[in-house]
Amino acid sequence: MSGLSVRGKTAIVGIGGAGWGEAPGRSAIELLGDAALAAIADAGLELKDIDGLCAATSTHAFPTLSVAEYLGIKPTFFDGTNVGGSSFEMHLLQAALALEAGICNAVLICYGSNQRTAGGRLVSMSEPQWHEVPYKPRHPITAYALAAQRHMYQYGTTREMLADIAVAARQWANMNPAAFERGPLTREDVLNSRMVSDPLTTRDCCLVTDGGAACVMVRADRAKSMRQKPVYLLGVGGAHSHRSITQMTDLTRTAAAESGPRAFAMAGLKPSDVDLVMLYDAFTITTLLFLEDLGFCPKGEGGRFVQGGTIAPGGKLAVNTSGGGLSCIHPGMYGMFLILEAVTQLRGHAGERQLKKCDIAICHGNGGTLSSQVTALLGSDAAL
Repeated sequence: MSGLSVRGKTAIVGIGGAGWGEAPGRSAIELLGDAALAAIADAGLELKDIDGLCAATSTHAFPTLSVAEYLGIKPTFFDGTNVGGSSFEMHLLQAALALEAGICNAVLICYGSNQRTAGGRLVSMSEPQWHEVPYKPRHPITAYALAAQRHMYQYGTTREMLADIAVAARQWANMNPAAFERGPLTREDVLNSRMVSDPLTTRDCCLVTDGGAACVMVRADRAKSMRQKPVYLLGVGGAHSHRSITQMTDLTRTAAAESGPRAFAMAGLKPSDVDLVMLYDAFTITTLLFLEDLGFCPKGEGGRFVQGGTIAPGGKLAVNTSGGGLSCIHPGMYGMFLILEAVTQLRGHAGERQLKKCDIAICHGNGGTLSSQVTALLGSDAAL
């Protein structure tokens, strides 16, 4: 991505969600559609104004075809790139490029899943690959447990440190009326919950929920006159490292170490400039790995960094203020929900959990089994 910059050229002007938590009797496409209509209305637009479409789901083989037909639109730009949960951060870049090129004028990025009511179990598109099948892993959690075990062995990370990540997420969720799981959660609760794949317990794992989410993007010149406060795209970087977890070169280092610097370079920013950190917390270990790989703490220090409430409300670094995938919502592919919380905070609309200062946010998506990493930086007017 050398030489490419989308900084401040496009903005998110509408966001919407639907069916968060449990939505009995609703299909994935219905939840997606409701979220899409909510985002379009939030932007002050109508369905007929949408001429760009990005979508990725675990339900539809040809997502943009299904979504366009369901919504009754005929976009001039469409992209169904699917690299797992990080797809939507990459869609921000693709939408920005299409808008800047004049291919379209308003892009809808959307997702929906009824994973909880349709199945109710921890499921993933990241099925075991040929290298792994003989060992009969339970994916995706086996892969993440391998990364956690290696980090513990190599850097002295403890289960208590991982537990503190889940506790911080719950503290944020307790300030979010939309969070699916609220209430007390202690380090001991996490440590004493059922072991699923050593060293990860049920409380080290994300929720299994239903839910839809969507956003609308337009060019920056148009955004200034629209209903909502614009949230500008400042930079995006992506990287692949493997498909099968057995082919991951270093279980303690993800491709976020590549995607992050690319996004920061495009945005002209550094980690210390960031007010809000939204990380794909499918498991407690992912939060720890991404804090290290994105430059918020040194490699190997993530466990010690998160202790003492550093990432909890009132701590040094605001991380996953919605409650994240661990306590707010996680309907299979979580990346779109990172964007919604970041926009809500940057607008100043987060209620009790609203940060005193929030002008720059990072959204980091993860796909597969630590396979695809996409980092996006968003900002308010003050960030330009």
